[in-house]
Amino acid sequence: MSMHLVGPWMTTTKYNHKSKKNQSQRQLKAEAEHDKWLRKKGVHPDQLAAKKRKDVSINSIPDYKSDVKTANLSNNVGNGFKRHENTYTGDEIAGIATMHKSNLVPVRKDSNDAKDIARMRR
Repeated sequence: MSMHLVGPWMTTTKYNHKSKKNQSQRQLKAEAEHDKWLRKKGVHPDQLAAKKRKDVSINSIPDYKSDVKTANLSNNVGNGFKRHENTYTGDEIAGIATMHKSNLVPVRKDSNDAKDIARMRR
């Protein structure tokens, strides 16, 4: 007989109840040991129901304080050996000249670049 022929009075939830009288001695012993273990850990359903009545949590919330002393930190990164930085003194370049079609070229003081650029034609 298939299930689609059975009427609405027949449910599957009605037959899921396990009776204690049909269980074997081995199954009863295993359930008793399991209940003992749950009580030892503090999570037996009876213990949890009692704790809910008291509004006590089984887990504790850690204390996250921001004023905890830690090691001093630094934002400095490096190995302590800094290269010598070259700085421009301002006496090397005389100015900037335009060569072909707005091509800008630096002109040095000690060379004849300015004269060469001025004579340059297309």
